[in-house]
Amino acid sequence: MDSSAVVTPPYVGGPLRLLPFRAMMLAPSRIGAPSSARAFARPYRDVSTRLERWRSQGQMTQDAEPALYLHEYTAGGITIRGLVGLLDVSRRASRAEERAILPHEGIYPAQADDLADRMSEMQLNPAPILLVHRGPAPLRALLAGVQERQPEHDFVDRNHQQHRIWPIRARDELAAIATLLADETALIADGHHRYAAYLRQHLRHPGTGSDYGLAMLVDQEATPLFLGAIHRVLTGTSVDDVVAAALEAGMGVEETTASAAVAALDPDHLVVTDSDRWAVVTLTVPPDRTAVQLLHDQLIPALPYGPHGIRYHHTAEEALAQVAPDTGVAVLMPAPLVDRVLRIVREDRLLPEKATSFQPKPSLGVLIRSLREE
Repeated sequence: MDSSAVVTPPYVGGPLRLLPFRAMMLAPSRIGAPSSARAFARPYRDVSTRLERWRSQGQMTQDAEPALYLHEYTAGGITIRGLVGLLDVSRRASRAEERAILPHEGIYPAQADDLADRMSEMQLNPAPILLVHRGPAPLRALLAGVQERQPEHDFVDRNHQQHRIWPIRARDELAAIATLLADETALIADGHHRYAAYLRQHLRHPGTGSDYGLAMLVDQEATPLFLGAIHRVLTGTSVDDVVAAALEAGMGVEETTASAAVAALDPDHLVVTDSDRWAVVTLTVPPDRTAVQLLHDQLIPALPYGPHGIRYHHTAEEALAQVAPDTGVAVLMPAPLVDRVLRIVREDRLLPEKATSFQPKPSLGVLIRSLREE
């Protein structure tokens, strides 16, 4: 297999299972600090030793008993709550209706292999992947009851994120959660390559702790993650090229002012600019597709020249700072709709690379899983 080609990661089969674990947690003063991120860097085989040293210094703790964790974090005025536990990745779906986890982007096999090697060397899952679903009402009610209790942890980290954490250890609550999750499916919001790395670790060491990977399951009905766009910079092409390609593809194009162009951005319109000229491209987006798919499937292939490269930016300001009339164009994208993404992946299709940006993500170091004791 060509390790540079994008492939669909395997599908985990149901039932969806999140199991308790003994969470490790950095001290609040360490969470979000630059030095903490460096602690998880090369050489990876030394990471566990570094964290053990921090534990001896009181800079890290580990729970004595396993639990599922209801983790609430607030960043930039957005509050997210999710269940954190060990995702069972030991079963593969042979039919579409058996799928429990739905990726929406392809992965690079070499990158997944590298991450699997890294986690094996560290003997850690440093952070959970993010999953989203629209949870059943009884599960929301159960977790609302958990929230009424005093959180075991309540702090603000170095990134100014507010965290509250409730361990769930009662057998009746864990049994009820397991029953309510069994028939659910979840979309990967962040962590496609780490998800694929979990699957590789399982294949290497089945029947061990590698049957599981750390995950956080967020209910989009209760505390939805914000779904933003990822903008493109096309180098080696021009506004004229994009206008010609859009007309060739049967799309509408109108040159206008910067303010009018930005105001027109919506699920059926994207904006092209070289920071001097601004154009709005009108798309005809079917109910089962998104603007980013039409960009990559229809508009870019119709360009008469280029692009020489595509770069990705999470903010329009970052994209605009990279373009000028003689270098390339920025394509400002509308944010895809969550339900549209779910419809696409349930039909066994994927979105292009870097099509979504689910935010906010929790700071590194809040909940960590050790592989050493399993």
